[in-house]
Amino acid sequence: MPFPYARTILFCMLTPLFLNVGQIWASTDFETFQISREQAGTPMPPFELKTLKGTVVRSTSLKGRLVLLNFWATWCGPCKDEMPALGRLQEQLHDEDFQLLTITSDLQPEAIKAFLNILSVDFPVLLDETQDVSRTYMAQALPLSVLIGKDGRIIGRAMGPRAWDDLAMIAFMKLLLSQSAR
Repeated sequence: MPFPYARTILFCMLTPLFLNVGQIWASTDFETFQISREQAGTPMPPFELKTLKGTVVRSTSLKGRLVLLNFWATWCGPCKDEMPALGRLQEQLHDEDFQLLTITSDLQPEAIKAFLNILSVDFPVLLDETQDVSRTYMAQALPLSVLIGKDGRIIGRAMGPRAWDDLAMIAFMKLLLSQSAR
């Protein structure tokens, strides 16, 4: 062999590539699904909010799950369009370590219930009456979705509606579930 260290150099160059195939695929999916990596790796800001049904949800109770926080409002057209897909995503991942939490700053619980009933969706709705949580998560445009890993750290943010029930998106979420389990 003309260069005695060629195999070693080639091995050193290719090994990281093979070890990170899942991460490369996931990175590409973030681009495909237009999920920003802004704030990725930062701890989930803490919160404590009541649900539409009156129970309290604390962010500290979510560790160990892949969490999708979705900020929305009844007056938001794109939010309305996205809601059924979120419901179907939850149905697809209900047996997994996955938690969908929707957060609204709407102040009329009966109007929220009617809105959800019209759309035939049933998932947890947290009431951000003071808008403190919405401000903390920088939910300036709606809908905004924030993915949080099982380790309690932000994975990414999606501004605007998404086809959460798309087969490729569900496969991506399952990949995140498997990666964040490590």
